[in-house]
Amino acid sequence: MTRLPDTTDIRPITDAELPDWMRAVRTGFLRPPTVTDEQIADRRATLAGSRPAAAFDAGRCVATFRSFPQELTAVGGTPVPADAISNVTVSPTHRRRGLLTRWMTGDLADAKERGDVVATLIAAEFRIYGRYGFGPATTCTEWTVDVTRSGLDPRWAGPEDGGRIDLVDGDEVRKIGPELHERLRRAQPGAVSRLGHWWETETGVVRFSGEPWTEPFYAVYRSAGGRVEGLVSYTADDHWGDNKQPLNTASVNWLITTSPAAERALWHYLCSIDWVARVKSGWRSPDDLLPHLLPDPRAAAVTTHADWLWVRLLDVVRALEARSYDVPGSLVLEVADRSGLAGGRFLLEASPDGASCVPTARSADLALDVAELASLWLGDESAVRLAALGRLREERAGAARKADALLRTSVRPWCPDLF
Repeated sequence: MTRLPDTTDIRPITDAELPDWMRAVRTGFLRPPTVTDEQIADRRATLAGSRPAAAFDAGRCVATFRSFPQELTAVGGTPVPADAISNVTVSPTHRRRGLLTRWMTGDLADAKERGDVVATLIAAEFRIYGRYGFGPATTCTEWTVDVTRSGLDPRWAGPEDGGRIDLVDGDEVRKIGPELHERLRRAQPGAVSRLGHWWETETGVVRFSGEPWTEPFYAVYRSAGGRVEGLVSYTADDHWGDNKQPLNTASVNWLITTSPAAERALWHYLCSIDWVARVKSGWRSPDDLLPHLLPDPRAAAVTTHADWLWVRLLDVVRALEARSYDVPGSLVLEVADRSGLAGGRFLLEASPDGASCVPTARSADLALDVAELASLWLGDESAVRLAALGRLREERAGAARKADALLRTSVRPWCPDLF
């Protein structure tokens, strides 16, 4: 590894350095490196509680990093404190100098000292974060629905369950959205808390990204009793084919629901909009109901399927005790952690009534890296699969199958958010 120049300084940024930090972030993500005074003011307002940092070389901002407090929902609905990591960039002139390693080492150690159970991030590139103990813990899937092949009744005009769908504006979204999301994320393993500015950013009140703002459409589903159970944000293009045939695409920015009825109603609504020939679902859970809400599920073609939320365990004991288990069982895990933050041998004893996890001297059933344990923790990955890939080792025959029976979940974890 190249020795860092003596002039390189990694530290939290000052308020006066925020414009340089924003330009460096945009440079790292290959966006035009210009920011306006208004964008700087909006960004400043959203950084409260965050920990933005930068690397400076001869006074120039050449790399960026930010972490902030977050809650992540474990299997069973218990939220655990997390260290969320974002805005990670290194300018092309300063690659391969160990800047990210220095940052990660310090940030994860600080997070453990604060009492965070996990760290989280959304990885732009797959191969970077495994070396820091992160493992992919959820996936996302995007479907494109060919409305003409869906089999839905083109005469559909509203939910058949007594509920209703209404178009609303940004003001209404900011009123009803936060409470709806709180209900969702408390029940959805893998979901995360949202910073206070999320709803302002998604409705155009805050515009620090520098991208042009176009007001989307918002639709809300209310049950027969008047309870808000679903909300969607979407846009539509303007594309017409030969002979004046409308071929527009409705693209979902986000869709959140707290009931299957709301999910069914909102997808049917999106597929019933006049002139819309295709619906792009946006990033959804891999076991989303969408395809099977259509009479012909083949009308929903998978256009994206990839890793999404990455998790890094900082406290194995608290992480394994925080989640729920559907069946009783015990497991001894030998966890390797090259950073020394969360390694050790642990005895997990679990049942539907609760779990205990303690360090132990018993012989191990499974030996694995902390990154692999992070992939198993939310219940989506299979220990049998990881064993076949050579990413964990059975120390006792049948231990991987036993781990799957204990750790895997019937509903797959999902993180609706990009951060």
